Amino acid sequence: MKLSLRVVAVTLVLAALAACGQQPPPTAARAAAVPLASLVVRAEPAQREQVWDGVVEAVHQVTLAAQTNARVLALPYEVNDVVAKGAVLVRFTDVEQKSARSAAQAQIASAQATYDEALASYNRFAAIAPQGYVSKAQLDQQRARRDASLAALQSARAQRNQVGQQLDYTVLRAPYAGIITHRYVQVGQAVQSGPPSPQPLIALESLDGLRVNVQVPQSAVEAIRRFHVADVLPDGDSGRRVAASSVSVFPYADPDTHSFNVRLQLPGDSTGLYPGMTVKVAFATGQAQRLLVPASALVQRGEIVGVYVLGEHGVTLRQVRTGYRYGDRVEVLAGLDDGERIASDPMAALKYLDQQHRAGAPAHD
Repeated sequence: MKLSLRVVAVTLVLAALAACGQQPPPTAARAAAVPLASLVVRAEPAQREQVWDGVVEAVHQVTLAAQTNARVLALPYEVNDVVAKGAVLVRFTDVEQKSARSAAQAQIASAQATYDEALASYNRFAAIAPQGYVSKAQLDQQRARRDASLAALQSARAQRNQVGQQLDYTVLRAPYAGIITHRYVQVGQAVQSGPPSPQPLIALESLDGLRVNVQVPQSAVEAIRRFHVADVLPDGDSGRRVAASSVSVFPYADPDTHSFNVRLQLPGDSTGLYPGMTVKVAFATGQAQRLLVPASALVQRGEIVGVYVLGEHGVTLRQVRTGYRYGDRVEVLAGLDDGERIASDPMAALKYLDQQHRAGAPAHD
């Protein structure tokens, strides 16, 4: 019996030694032993960026001014109302303009009658001139009379067109679809179109074409000129990015601030961006390595952000410093190294630590 026990003990020792020789490194073994979903963080090639503040503005913006002397009769829309192209923005009184049109039409009728009579008279003289019944001087006189009456008729027609244009000016329409940003007049107010400058009526901005203006320091302009690539971050840390369709750097600096104005043209589907908004603009300035982790793997405790790291000491909560968000992933600037393994589900990691604590194992939360 004693001999059998010795054989069994020796066999167990040999089996233990063989198992020790096949064990993986301590860190990997510890991480693999933790029953948590995890992932290995790897640095990825990306573009280096510099971020500056910008202001969104409308490409098409206009202040409509008075083009006729009249009194404001109606203002159908208020400030901040969205209007369609061709919508009536201001309607003026048109009594004077209609009277002028009636006078112009009467002038045309008179000039037309004079011309018809002068033309008929010239035709009669021209018909008998070859037979020598009228002199050449008489024929020339009739021709001059005909031409003068034709010129008077054309002048009357031009006057009617001008008066008609003044009548059209009594109804002011939107040149394009947009939003009303300012109203300078009120109903009943008299407006003037003459010097020194036409009176402003309504300011309108289009929401179809948008751009962003950014003031950039002189030291950063050269890299921006080299790459001409930029993204607009309309929602801060939400991860949404709008790629600029074009980047233009103004060829001169402000003499007071020594900064350059950079203009970004936005694509037509830039939802959530409106004129007057301040946004962050990320300009590409070179190549870099970026460490990205899923946003769902981050833990937020007050002002502190961290991740659960799976290492040789088990599961530990480590504080990290984060940068900007890229879709559903966030850049880690400090606190985490390339190749480390983190828990992909923070709630599961917290539950695991709580179970370890209850079982008497040392927790590193």
